[in-house]
This record gives sequence, structure tokens and C-alpha cells, in this order.
Amino acid sequence: MEYFPPALEALTEQFARLPGVGRKSAQRLSFFVLGLPDEEARAFADAIVTAKRTISLCPVCRSFTEGEGLCPICQSSKRDEGTVCVVADPKDVAALERSREYNGRYHVLHGVISPMNHVGPDDLHIKELVERVSTGSIREVIMATNPTTEGEATAMYLSRLLKPFGVRVTRLAYGVPVGGQLEFADDATLTRALEGRREM
Repeated sequence: MEYFPPALEALTEQFARLPGVGRKSAQRLSFFVLGLPDEEARAFADAIVTAKRTISLCPVCRSFTEGEGLCPICQSSKRDEGTVCVVADPKDVAALERSREYNGRYHVLHGVISPMNHVGPDDLHIKELVERVSTGSIREVIMATNPTTEGEATAMYLSRLLKPFGVRVTRLAYGVPVGGQLEFADDATLTRALEGRREM
């Protein structure tokens, strides 16, 4: 038996699809949205639609950018072009940027190698990384995938793939706990992890 109108139930179902949001939280979010003034509710909905329509992948690092151009990090002349930090997801870029210790560029894989989930090297943006390294302008590639089984396997695979190019391949030090996620690590931990990276 449904206690609320179908439109409210549909809104709750959509919120419940978000990661980390259960049924009760989704319902609370729905009630909050319904309590917003029409103008704020419309702005909220427009922000979602606009973001989905205008945000794409940076042609260089594969992080998020607006339109077809380069992302702000790839555009910046202040960043070290000779260092590339490889991460699994765009949210990891945000986590590392919070440490304010890294001044290089990034490469976002959009996942990790995971045979259990049927994700292989061809499903990730590995080809683009190899193409960047093959130009010879990159001195060091830092592997910053999460220290999980899949993250480690991905880092090792990339290390073997990139070594023939003569580039230095390093791995984040274990200031980040094994089994943890970069997005939840505190700034000090990420700083130590960057400072203590090691050769692979």
C-alpha cells in the first residue's frame, strides 16, 4: 500500500538510486525538495540537467570538463607537465587536490581492472595513458589507485606496461590504509602518502 502520491514515490525512488542513500534518507530528501520554494526547486533540477548535458571528459586526462575543451588542471601553465598521477575516478582527483601537495597533471582511468566485475584493460582509459607517455614528455607516472586488490592489480599492470618507455613509475606510499578509499582519506594522510611514494 502506498502512503503518498505516485509523484512523491517516484522522486523517492530516484533519490534511493544514489550511492549511500537508503529508503529513509531518500524519503527525507524528497520531503526536503517538496518544501523548497518553486524557484529553488527549479534551480536544483536545472543544475542536474545542465551538468549532465554540458559536462564531458577532458580530451587529455579524461577527468571532467565543461564542453569539449581541456579541464582547468590541463589548461593551467603552473602544473608540472612531466608528472602524471593516475587515479581510478574523478573524485580521486578532488581528494588529492585537497592535499595541496601535488602540482602535476592527472590521468583518470574511470575504474580499475576487476575480472570479477568483468572489467578488463580495454574497458579503462589505459590506451590514452600509454599514448601520453609515448610522447616522451612525461618523466614520472604516480600510481594512485586505491590500495585494494583491484587497485594493486591495476597499478602493477600499468607499471609493466609503462616501464619499456623509460618513465619512472612510482606508487603512493601506504599512508592511505589498505582497503580504504582515497576520497575518505584526510589531508595529512594524503600528504604523507604523496611524500612517501616509492618506485615500483
